Amino acid sequence: MPLHHTTRHAIHPQDFKGYGTQKLREHFLIEELFQPDAIELVYTLYDRLIVGGVHPVNGPVALETFPTLRSDYFLDRREIGIINVGQEAAVTVEGEQYVLAPKEALYIGKGVKEVVFHPAANGPAYFYFNSAPAHHAYPTKQVRLAEAETVELGSLETANHRTIRKVLINSVVETCQLQMGVTELKPGSVWNTMPAHTHDRRMEAYFYFELPEDQAVCHFMGEPDETRHLWVKNRQAIISPPWSIHSGAGTSNYTFIWGMAGENLDYNDMDKVATTDLK
Repeated sequence: MPLHHTTRHAIHPQDFKGYGTQKLREHFLIEELFQPDAIELVYTLYDRLIVGGVHPVNGPVALETFPTLRSDYFLDRREIGIINVGQEAAVTVEGEQYVLAPKEALYIGKGVKEVVFHPAANGPAYFYFNSAPAHHAYPTKQVRLAEAETVELGSLETANHRTIRKVLINSVVETCQLQMGVTELKPGSVWNTMPAHTHDRRMEAYFYFELPEDQAVCHFMGEPDETRHLWVKNRQAIISPPWSIHSGAGTSNYTFIWGMAGENLDYNDMDKVATTDLK
């Protein structure tokens, strides 16, 4: 089974300010996460989060370790959060099957040796995942959309009317440090995560999907007083350092998955930045 991986190193904010478009894309944009019958992943040195995608087509795809982890199996010292971003499909965890509807999540804790992703019966199967180091073994848990902690924020007047579903968060499922959720922009709304903010005790990754193929999202990042932007297409991801804001505006409404790792599990612990203070 092919597993393709790259490593992204942490960047100092002062160095970041001198980057041009191509260098920004090389360090922070993940353009390709899905290849047929393969696992594509990026090992980041921001809290050692792994950002990955699986696209089983012709048969099951097993989650295997790779040399950077120096482990006997992928979850030897890690936890993982999986969100279905395709059609209904199954994941088996040490032989037990979990059927995930679109946007449903599966948490798998440290010490699990066998995880297998299966093709969908009715259309393409796409699984997006984040994985972080873990110090404790918490049980596997499927989180259905009805079980998510759900809030509605924003308004059409400010073009940021959105539904936030916190699927892997400590009020829903026990984790060591991983948190994940799904944010859906309403038709007519394009801005996400406004007002912008930073959080020094955890990094974040964004995965944009349900975006029409002929549309794009302009993702904003950087320190609040000197921001940069990257244009992101459907099923692409952004790595966001702790010192960086993370926000975007699309040419259409869209959905994105946010995933966080670090020493803090308090979702509301952030340093908000007034929109009028951004530069």
